[in-house]
Order: sequence, then structure tokens, then C-alpha cells
Amino acid sequence: MSHQRWRQLIAPGVSPGIESKRQLKPATRATEKRAAPTGLKRFFFGCNPGLTPGAINLPPANAGWARFALCLLLLGILPLCPLWLTSPSLSKGLEMPVQERGKIRAPELSGGRGWLNTDKPLSLAALKGKVVLLDFWTYGCINCMHIIPDLKKLEKKYPNELVVIGVHSAKFENEKDTENIRRIILRYEIEHPIVNDADFKIWNAYAVNAWPTRYLIDPAGYVIGKLSGEGGYEALDKAIADSIAEFRKRGELNEAPLNLVLEKAKIGDLPLAFPGKILADEKTDRLFIADSDHNRIVIAKTDGTLIETIGTGAHGQDDGAFDHATFFRPQGMALDGDTLYVADTENHLIRAVDLKTRTVTTIAGTGQQSREYGEKGMARTIALNSPWDLQLVGRSLYIAMAGPHQIWKLDLTLREISTFAGTGREARLDGPVDEAASAQPSALASDGKTLYVSDAEANIIRAINLDANPKVKTLVGGDLFDFGDKDGFDNDVRLQHPLGLARWNGKLLIADTYNHKIKLLDPGKQLVNGFLGAGKPGQADGEKPSFYEPGGLAVAGDRLYVADTNNHAIRVVDLKTKETRTLPIKGLQPPATSQAANTDVSPNSEEIKLALQKIRTGDASIVINVDLPTGYHLNPTAPQRYTVAIEAGGEAQKSAPVTVNKSGKGMTLPIRVPVNVGSGAATARASFTFVYCREDNTGVCRIKTLQWIAPLEVVSDASASSDIKLTAKVTGE
Repeated sequence: MSHQRWRQLIAPGVSPGIESKRQLKPATRATEKRAAPTGLKRFFFGCNPGLTPGAINLPPANAGWARFALCLLLLGILPLCPLWLTSPSLSKGLEMPVQERGKIRAPELSGGRGWLNTDKPLSLAALKGKVVLLDFWTYGCINCMHIIPDLKKLEKKYPNELVVIGVHSAKFENEKDTENIRRIILRYEIEHPIVNDADFKIWNAYAVNAWPTRYLIDPAGYVIGKLSGEGGYEALDKAIADSIAEFRKRGELNEAPLNLVLEKAKIGDLPLAFPGKILADEKTDRLFIADSDHNRIVIAKTDGTLIETIGTGAHGQDDGAFDHATFFRPQGMALDGDTLYVADTENHLIRAVDLKTRTVTTIAGTGQQSREYGEKGMARTIALNSPWDLQLVGRSLYIAMAGPHQIWKLDLTLREISTFAGTGREARLDGPVDEAASAQPSALASDGKTLYVSDAEANIIRAINLDANPKVKTLVGGDLFDFGDKDGFDNDVRLQHPLGLARWNGKLLIADTYNHKIKLLDPGKQLVNGFLGAGKPGQADGEKPSFYEPGGLAVAGDRLYVADTNNHAIRVVDLKTKETRTLPIKGLQPPATSQAANTDVSPNSEEIKLALQKIRTGDASIVINVDLPTGYHLNPTAPQRYTVAIEAGGEAQKSAPVTVNKSGKGMTLPIRVPVNVGSGAATARASFTFVYCREDNTGVCRIKTLQWIAPLEVVSDASASSDIKLTAKVTGE
């Protein structure tokens, strides 16, 4: 495959859009796909004459407005278009339109495959009176993840006036599945509605050409402006505040709360939550697990016996003792004797864990996300940007800096940090390290002479020689939009967002994450063969195992340890036989600060109408029993909740206790609730919300609400039953 050099045409923090797919062939020039303007494109792309839709064709971040406006004036189209005005007060590369003539009605949100974090589809018509912020994103995009904190700040600041709606327009095939999107919502604690725009219906209607892109819509349903790329919080905040003030003054602002049914209310908590990376140390018989969504590091023996946990489980960047320190979604790790280095990803820090003194210390980063390139200096004075994985070679700690699409190097002796490879451009481009380009490097491995890199967004595996003249070379894979599931040689290989690497017998094991597989690469031959995995989500053990978006790999002896991220599990593979098993971490519990299931709602509700039951008067019992699927049990760490009531003649009986409402942990089935019933016709009503999980506590937990309606005939007959039986059966699907 040819590797061309071209100037940077993309604003910082913008990922190329789907329309910018490049079809590269050996020794040929890259071509670009052009689409005819439709929908809002007749407004927005009309102001970009001669430019192909797609983020790589956005004007440079520092392009002068005067030059751009002159182009439009010369073409005679300026009066027809919204003006794109760049304010010096805004972050670099961010633009907001000021509409000189007329208003642009925001297209309706039609064509989605499903909605999440809401019990029904939303529409702009139904949201009239509220400011609406549309966030076009795809979950493998690091830039999209970077703006989530800004969205949360805006939601908190304007809880009743603003509605944020995520429009998930997937890049990868795997990202089009609604269940996979639901997992990422849980992983990143997203609490606004999400529509699965897998067919790009909404994307096309809004003329979007890059991830992330945000559209702001006023309470009357007209477009206020558009932002592409990271940052822009101040611009959005001001525009939202101004719109709220204007429509409140008009009396046209809807400030009634929008009631949502969040995905987090439908799950229970497990000992591990989306573990991202794993490190195995054969010498000391230890596993180090990045329990990413529990914001902690778990240390266990290789047989699964818990040794200890590091971190309280709360979001934070506190240094100190293990039971005081805090992290924020840690990922990759590197071990150097009694020191464990941790990529504290969402804190944008590198932490050092002293395993002897049991303390955590920050050694690199400021705690703020960097938006600069080519930085160099003392490690604690330089801001980082989503460090995702670490690899120790001598006294150099190499960092897969996913945010700026670069590899950085931390000198552990001098405590200096600098860029090692990559210009910051998101692309597949080989060559000298100061000219090469990457796309979201997310995994590292090394034999001491070569640094191997998995570029997740480019779907490739790279090699960088660590001598005096380091160069980046692509070993196998496709490109930003050339992905799939194909074994083979060199450029013919197709991967899908690979997030893990591990060396074994001179070869590389690859966590081909979105293909749910483990693959084997021979670096010398540049040859990839399938190794494990069914190619679709699952958690089957045995000789033909299945995985669910595995993110981290580690080898100790002839055993491969897999951080099976979406299964919330650690899997162990015998590399000789490929026999795979799920590894329970004995004694591990979710952190006390972890959020339990929300039982104030009735998630996954099912109503059950029972046949008439004959019950004797006086003291009786409501007996709740649920037939759980084989291999499941009630989660002992999750709160279960039930309510019961007896109604007679349309009103609740006055006999005590009439209604019971109880929640707590450790409930067992069957549940018996004493009641007192008088003679005549009556109705028993009950609701039971419960979390049930695989018995090994490593698989998916499910939450269910059963609501029974049981008609009763209460008689003065000593032979009649005193048990009101409420039964049901649930599945593991």
C-alpha cells in the first residue's frame, strides 16, 4: 500500500467522517468519494465549494475567515449561505454559524434503529420549548469520548431547559448493534437519550461529515449552530444560556423535567466492570487487572485468588494509600519490580503504584487534557491526552497516547516526557517517527528491540524499531475505513478496532476487539491467522470459546489471560490446547462506592395475570417465587425490591399489613409476606424487581420487574390454602 504525505486538513479533535473513506491501492494515488448535497448540505456544504464532504476536507483550524469569505464572494454564493464565524474566544478549530437570512428548520429525528435511555422514541416536535443539543458520535472514536464530560456539565447546568440527544452513527459494523451501544452507555455512564442511527438517516439529514459533531437547536425547532471536533464548551454554554433567556422572556420555554428510563436501571453490579487491560507476572504468580469502570486495580493470583484492590472505586485522582487513592477508568499497565505503572486514562495521568509501601503517586500529567502536539518537558508539568497503554523498555516507558494519535516516551530516570512517534494527524502513514501518523494507538508490546503498536481506528498493527533511526512500519491491516474480518498477508488482512497485543513465542496475539476474536500475527512474515473466537459476542468456554469485545491480553508461560471487557470477565486460555475457561476472582466484590441498580423505576417490566385462587380468611401469606434459568442466581450484592397489596371492593383492605414495600440485599427465594384477608372477592397485586446473574459472577447480570395480578376468592373454609402463590419463569436471554 502506498503511503502519501499530505498536509493536515482537519481541525484538532475531529475524526474523519464516513464519506472520507479512502480506497488506497499499491502505487496509486488515493481517491475520495464524493456525495451530492442533500438535506442541510445545500446550506452547509454550499459554503465549502470544491471540497469533498468528510472531515479531512474541513478548512484548516487556523484558516482565516477573510480568505474563506473571499472565496465565497468570488463564487457569488455568499448571500445564500449561513456565515461561519470563528470567534477568537472559542477553542481552536471550532465554528458556529450566524444566520444572516432566514432560519433553518432542524430535520426531525427519523430513521433510527432503536432508542436507549428512554422508554420511547423522542421527536423535536414533542420537545418543543426545550433547547436540544444533538451529539453525532461513534463509540470507538476517542474524540467522541472526550466531549462526554462537557455534555454532562451542560446537562447538570440546564437540567430542565436542555435535552442532549446522542445520535450514534456507527463507523464500524460492530458499533451498529443496539446492544453494543447499550454497553458503551453503561461503560461511560451516559444518561441522556441515544438513538441508533446505524443507517445514517439522521446523519445525512443534518449533513454531518465528521465525528464528533454537535448541532444546537432552539426551543422553536430551528438550528442555532454547529460544532465539529472537541472543545467548544464555552461557545455552547453561552448559546444555550442566550436561547433559554430569549424563550423564557417570550413565555415559550418548557421547563418541565423530562422523565427518562436509564439503561443503568436495568443492570446489576458485578465484581468486575468492563475490565480494559490485564498484566500477568509469571515470576510472582500475579495478575494485575484494570477494573476500569470500578476505577481501581485488582491484584489476584493466577488461579483467581484475590490479593488486594487499589483504589476506592470513586472517580478521582487522589494519591496516597491503596484504600484512599482514586482513579478514573484506568487502562494499560507496566510492571518494574515492585512498581506498577498505570495509564489513568480519563484522568490523563500516569500513576506509579509502590507495591511495597502500598501507595499511589502521580508521576506524569497535570490532570487536564492536553490539546497540544509536540510537547516536551518535566513529566508533571506536561498535560497528557487519554494514555491508553504502557510498555516498559529499559528505563523508558512508552505510552500509547490515544487522544492525539501518538506514541509518547517517559524517561523514568529524568522524569521527562516527550512525543516519540506521530505528527498528531489521524491517518495511516509510515516513515520516520517525526513524519509518521497513527490513528488511536491503543495497545503496545515489545521484545526490547521493536515496539509493536495496535492502531485501533486504522485497524492495523505497526512496528517501530528502537535504534538510533526509529521508523514506523505497518505490518498488517487496512486503513481508517478498510476494516473487516480477514486473515492473510500484509495489506490483505482486515481487523476491526484491535485493542490488545501480547507477545508469545516470537509472535503477537491480537485482541481483534470488534470481531470478538483473538488472532495470531507472525511479524516477520507479516501473516495473520485466526486463533480463537466465534466472530460474534458470547461467553462460551471450552475448545471453541467466544468473547465479547476483548480489550486486553497478557501471557504468562503457556497461558493467555484475556480482559474480556463486555463480559466483565477474565478468561484463561491454554495456549497449547486452546481450552478456555472463565476465571472467577475469589472474594472480589464491587467497591462500596459503586452505583447499584436504580430500583425507583420498574425496568424490563412484565405483567402476569393469574387464575383465580381460593384462599381462607384470616392470616395468609403472599409467596413470591421465580424460576431462574440454569446457572443463574439472585445477585447477593444488588438490592432487590418488592411491593405487595391486597385490594377488596376496589379499595385496599384496612387489615394490617395491607401494603408492604421493602428493598434490601441478600434476599432469597421464595419470599413470604404475611397478610390478613377478609372474606369475599379480593385481588392480590405484587411487584418484584430483582437482579439475577450467572452463578460464577463473571457474566452478564440482568434486571427484571414482574408485576402480578391475582384474583382471590376468600372463603371461611379451613381446608382452603393460606398461600397466595405468585410464580413466574425468566430466561437468560
